[in-house]
Amino acid sequence: MAVNYSKELDKILSDSGNYGKHLFLHSCCAPCSSYVLEYLRSFFCITVFYFNPNITEDEEYFRRVEEQKRLIGEFNRQLSVRKDSGESLNAFPIKIIEGDYRKECFFEHIKGLEQCPEGGERCFACFELRLRETALRAKEQKADYFTTTLSISPLKNAAKINEIGQKLSGEYGIAFLPSDFKKKNGYKRSVELSAEYGLYRQDYCGCIYSKLEREARKKQPCHS
Repeated sequence: MAVNYSKELDKILSDSGNYGKHLFLHSCCAPCSSYVLEYLRSFFCITVFYFNPNITEDEEYFRRVEEQKRLIGEFNRQLSVRKDSGESLNAFPIKIIEGDYRKECFFEHIKGLEQCPEGGERCFACFELRLRETALRAKEQKADYFTTTLSISPLKNAAKINEIGQKLSGEYGIAFLPSDFKKKNGYKRSVELSAEYGLYRQDYCGCIYSKLEREARKKQPCHS
């Protein structure tokens, strides 16, 4: 039977003993993180870990990371404004750590998988690369949980993401927070928040292979 990761997350969030614990959250981009942060900041003290060496082009990488920082700044400003006006917002401030941008480690990690189609084994290797670094840094930070925003995408295999996360949880001795953030209209909400904050929404994952597939699709003739 398939695991309902959204319900597994609900169980953890319903435990009052988890309130205010430290979540180390890998983020692939600002749009994908928008709903996740809006939702989870009421439960956890979140540190966003921006680690995406899969993004091939420097300009694209820096554009995305700046959007991530801008979004977090907007969310934290909401807390300050509410506090100054005497209102309360049930949420914790969000921190961010930017990982090293080392494109070469991505290419080394997916060597031999270059021709795999998007959504296949190359992507799974990329998930593991980013989640492994997240688990390692989460342990160094003495976080209570680690997870990733990746499962919010309808194009990402949530079961595989959670499988990798649970495996790394066992290796590093830190709890993995299960998720399928696209559920409960999570993806829809991320689109709404992207429009609300004017976020840059890219139309490919980030690596050169996903970009080439996107360009190939655009060149295909339309069919009625």
